Amino acid sequence: MLLDADIKAQLAQYLQMMEGDVLLKVSAGSDKVSRDMVALVDELATMSSIIKVENTQLERTPSFSVNRIGEDTGITFAGIPLGHEFTSLVLALLQVSGRAPKVDQRVIDQIKSIEGEFRFESYISLSCQNCPDVVQALNLMSVLNPGISHTMIDGAAFKEEVESKDIMAVPTVFLNGESFSSGRMSLEELLGKMGSAPDASEFADKDPFDVLVVGGGPAGASAAIYAARKGIRTGIVAERFGGQILDTAAIENFISVKHTEGPKLAASLEEHVKEYNVDVMNLQRAKRLEKKDFIEIELENGAVLKSKTVILSTGARWRNVGVPGEAEFKNKGVAYCPHCDGPLFEGKHVAVIGGGNSGIEAAIDLAGIVKHVTVLEFMPELKADSVLQDRLYSLPNVTVLKNVQTKEITGTDKVNGITYVDRDTGAEHHIELAGVFVQIGLVPNTEWLGETIDRTRMGEIVVDKRGATTIPGIFAAGDCTDSAYKQIIISMGSGATAALGAFDYLIRN
Repeated sequence: MLLDADIKAQLAQYLQMMEGDVLLKVSAGSDKVSRDMVALVDELATMSSIIKVENTQLERTPSFSVNRIGEDTGITFAGIPLGHEFTSLVLALLQVSGRAPKVDQRVIDQIKSIEGEFRFESYISLSCQNCPDVVQALNLMSVLNPGISHTMIDGAAFKEEVESKDIMAVPTVFLNGESFSSGRMSLEELLGKMGSAPDASEFADKDPFDVLVVGGGPAGASAAIYAARKGIRTGIVAERFGGQILDTAAIENFISVKHTEGPKLAASLEEHVKEYNVDVMNLQRAKRLEKKDFIEIELENGAVLKSKTVILSTGARWRNVGVPGEAEFKNKGVAYCPHCDGPLFEGKHVAVIGGGNSGIEAAIDLAGIVKHVTVLEFMPELKADSVLQDRLYSLPNVTVLKNVQTKEITGTDKVNGITYVDRDTGAEHHIELAGVFVQIGLVPNTEWLGETIDRTRMGEIVVDKRGATTIPGIFAAGDCTDSAYKQIIISMGSGATAALGAFDYLIRN
């Protein structure tokens, strides 16, 4: 039995929501993955009388496709969609059966209007929390548009194919046999990359907002909800809704929720924001702020949004090491997400740059997958919590190098090693390895503000206890500010504070 009792109970509830017959076409061999895949498909068929199974020969073995009776829907799973991809399987069954997707009608119309033949292949790992968004988006597009098809490929089940294509990061998407994208992308981002994105004209006739939130992470979502609850005209413009937490695997310090995952929390935030009368403008990047009669935010697409007050919650991003080879080999051995990309380095040697909590957590996770991990820390001692250090030093396949400076990440078409300098002696050393995971903290997304607002030397926006910046009417919240600690729960609190501060400002002015 492949599914445990809890998962079967959940699955049974979902299968009752199916609306029409579904045919699973199965292409299996005699290997273990094939046997487990057949067991899963058979289990699905025994749980629902409207799921039929048929043996066939597909492009890849083991794989199975999800179809309407008499119609090829274009959705194929090569491998076993369990782990993080279990939801992708459930949604595929529901949507192919005829159940309407929970997507704005505008987006559905966008997908249906795309003309041409688009054959997508996504390479994923079952431990990747970012992969399901891409898989589910491409599956939905396949259901809605007969010219689009999608195959999800589990890298662990098709190692030779992954290595032949030099895939070293997931999710990696190919379109009609050519490289299309790498990394997490939402449905709207994928549509934009296909040339089906909103332009500046969609923003031309928007009335000025009372509060305009820039950034859609925990701080921005909290600010938008608090502002909207005051009954004032609220907008939120975000480069990607959810922000940094989309790249966070396990979240265990969000009080009252013992465990959740970043993408799941991001989806909940977006759902909560949309419960209110908030104008959500996703996939839009701000490039200029100016205070005139209104505060103006110019977007990269050329549109200008106006508001009486603005809350900046643009968050932060992974800090780069800034050495030769880092940019050249990004997604070719240089990685920033151990949960996503770790399985692609199974049995290989890797390095982790950074001895803080995130670096040591990454090293511990990777040690369970790869052959050997080398940790490089610039300072004489690791900065991680002692409990993490104790765990790290107990592992037999980890080497810790302290007081060293990374000089270069080397390679030809992909990473083959790292060069570092011993800061005590000045001696230069080189280690041969296949991957480098960079975990050296965060840098705030505030460069676009220029000199308009006071920032610290680290680029963090200076705020007071109400979230107010040095410019009246402009507030800021979350990881882009000089708050002492960067935590999800603190960001949410500061978002609420900034919204209440903005409301108070509006009343007094």
